[in-house]
Amino acid sequence: MGYDLTLRDLHDLAEGAAVLGTGGGGDPYIGRLLVERELAAGRRVHIIGASELPGGALVLPSSMMGAPTVFVEKLPSGGGNVAAFRALEEHLGRRAHAVMPTECGGLNSMIPLMLGAQLGLPVVDADGMGRAFPELQMQTFGVLGVSGSPMAIASDHGDVCVITAGDNKRMEQLARALTIQMGGASYISDYPMDTAEVRRTSVHGTLSLCRDIGRTLREARAAHADPFDALTAMLAGTPYSLGVVLFRGKVADVERRTVDGFARGRALLRAIDSDDVLELTFQNEHLVARRDSRVVAIVPDLICTLATDTGAPVPTESLAYGQRLTVYAISTPPIMRTPDALACFGPAGFGLTDPYVPLEELLPAART
Repeated sequence: MGYDLTLRDLHDLAEGAAVLGTGGGGDPYIGRLLVERELAAGRRVHIIGASELPGGALVLPSSMMGAPTVFVEKLPSGGGNVAAFRALEEHLGRRAHAVMPTECGGLNSMIPLMLGAQLGLPVVDADGMGRAFPELQMQTFGVLGVSGSPMAIASDHGDVCVITAGDNKRMEQLARALTIQMGGASYISDYPMDTAEVRRTSVHGTLSLCRDIGRTLREARAAHADPFDALTAMLAGTPYSLGVVLFRGKVADVERRTVDGFARGRALLRAIDSDDVLELTFQNEHLVARRDSRVVAIVPDLICTLATDTGAPVPTESLAYGQRLTVYAISTPPIMRTPDALACFGPAGFGLTDPYVPLEELLPAART
């Protein structure tokens, strides 16, 4: 059944979203403040399951686009959120019944919550990634046959465009170019779907999962328990069935640059009690973890950088020399591991030459 998001739920959801953001998706702290502003104004955020949508309803996903590094220096106001949504409704000639996330990780878990509060619309407890990815075509929606366009894109300065692209990859390229011209950050509404398509193509229950992850970490800290043990136990009962510590160490080096609208780079961690080294490669999100040159986790499985003492997530734009981090990996749900899904957002989708090997098969290498 649907539920109204409380302030405590919101804080838990934001932290859980930063975990599932796998280092990217933008810092949800900024988005959380935007949602808090709506709650303080007396508005509500109502979460519903996909099963609660009426038949034939129009659902419009909502998100921000751009490099996470941009949001650190240029805070979003939220003004373009409604503009993009309304522009797509106008183009389609229909009013939407609900909004939903395109991704549940990072800042983009917060944007549809803010929009739902602004417009008085429910937010569907599902998304198209079950994590964060850097490109618009990297959605289960598109993998399972939904067109991403027509889509609407808006800035915080009154610019609004509607894009109809030949395919979802071309939509990403056009929207990325516009986002760069909009100052490196934009609001988008894309992948218009009806109820049946939402139910068929989504990763379900991800907002509630984010909330539960955040709650688990908060309660572990309050009880002075190991946050990673608590998280592993909690995930065992979900479609993200495996959570495991891959590495504990200190950040020895970070290379990070904003290129073509993405934060790209690598981070090197050295173990504190041995000579072991772990290298992370990222494009907004962490893509592959190599321990002493051996792959120990790879996209689309989730690779998360968490503070060793608290379990708090550390995004790629905040990685810094000397930080003590635990690299924690999570297995992705089955809908993310089909051949078509891997062709879109597996290693090859990012230009990596390493093949996809499920996390559970890589664990022996990770532990030796």
